[in-house]
Amino acid sequence: MSSRETKILVVDDDAAMREVLQLRLREWGYGVILACDGREGKKLAENGEPDIVISDVIMPYISGMELLGLLKSGNPARPVILVTAEASIPQAVEAMIQGAKNYIEKPIDYSRLRELLEEAEQEIDLRRESRRLAGSLEKGAGFGEFVGASRPMREVYNLISRVGASDASVMVTGESGTGKELVARTIHELSPRADGPFIAVNASAIPENLMESEIFGHERGAFTGATGVRAGCFELANRGTLFLDEIAEMPSALQPKLLRVLEDKRVRRVGGSREFRVDVRVLAATNLPPMEAVEKGKLRRDLFYRLNVFTLALPPLRERAEDIELLADVFLRQFNEKHGRSLESCSLETLELLKAHPWPGNVRELRNVMERAVILAEGPRIEPSHLPESVLNPGASGAGGTMKISGGVTAAEAEKELILRTLEATGNNKAEAARRLGLDVKTIRNKLKNYGIQ
Repeated sequence: MSSRETKILVVDDDAAMREVLQLRLREWGYGVILACDGREGKKLAENGEPDIVISDVIMPYISGMELLGLLKSGNPARPVILVTAEASIPQAVEAMIQGAKNYIEKPIDYSRLRELLEEAEQEIDLRRESRRLAGSLEKGAGFGEFVGASRPMREVYNLISRVGASDASVMVTGESGTGKELVARTIHELSPRADGPFIAVNASAIPENLMESEIFGHERGAFTGATGVRAGCFELANRGTLFLDEIAEMPSALQPKLLRVLEDKRVRRVGGSREFRVDVRVLAATNLPPMEAVEKGKLRRDLFYRLNVFTLALPPLRERAEDIELLADVFLRQFNEKHGRSLESCSLETLELLKAHPWPGNVRELRNVMERAVILAEGPRIEPSHLPESVLNPGASGAGGTMKISGGVTAAEAEKELILRTLEATGNNKAEAARRLGLDVKTIRNKLKNYGIQ
């Protein structure tokens, strides 16, 4: 196998295990460093700077858990995989909380170990790429993964740069499809927590009865179906960033518990008695203007003020139409590569139609339109015939104007058509569709269930 750049440190007091691991890892193309115990492992990690560490748990002098703490204090981003012959659920959970990449039992499942190593390599590559982000503000094109040189977007870039360096909470607002999660990821990557995890949760996408377990985790037997221990989002985001999208859709009964965690920095799983201390930066987002959500009773006022240290409002695409041509060109190149096409550009008539469209689904909608056009186009350019009816005739789409319903349909059929078209226009964002239709997210979810649509 071709040699990889990745270097792995193996720490184990069992010489036979070290030799087997060395053979396997070299067979897979990795560079290998060996240490006979935790003390030597600590020294080699400091001097050799391995990319990944595989360590036994039970060792003389310094245990694998102690070594994990030492390694994480020196280089929090480095993936550490712990291996043990005496596995226990509490120890495995504690290892994950302390920052272990994973925790596996002896005899080692080598196919699983190989998967973990490949995942760790991908994380390392992503971090290397993200380090370029801090200096990526370019005068012509955009900022990091953002595309656009309009004045509204340059103001957004400036604020992202300023809040990214802090550890303050941020409330991101904007319509569906404007890039709220991308803002949160960019803030995370510019922050001192960039080497830690980024966990994103969409409150509108999780059934209400599962929300508490998703956020805080649960113990075995906490409720019907809880057959094992599950770490919640706060634990998974420890030493990193937790992004709570559609925060106003979080059940009102759960919001005080969230506020308590934000204040105390401690989490208790559903059905558990033990509290865990967590170190998490929380970013939140909502489609609704935050004060409107507060006034409607969808967001607790005290929770809003706790989260709203900074407000970062994303402009809708219709308010930065000068960025549409640049965005279309970027998407054309992306989808050329994805679908094996070689289109050169959009025709002038196509660009005029794109600039005139109100884009109720914002950048997400433009992205979908461009992918569809790249697939359909046969010549060197994207022509108007490759655009969907919603762009050619916005008033007929139901996405921002009137919706045409054929005669003879029942009220139930018309309602279903309206809901499905609104979901399509919002990129399947249930919270935004509910807002536009004047319904609750729960109603949208129940309607879809009745339609047999997941």
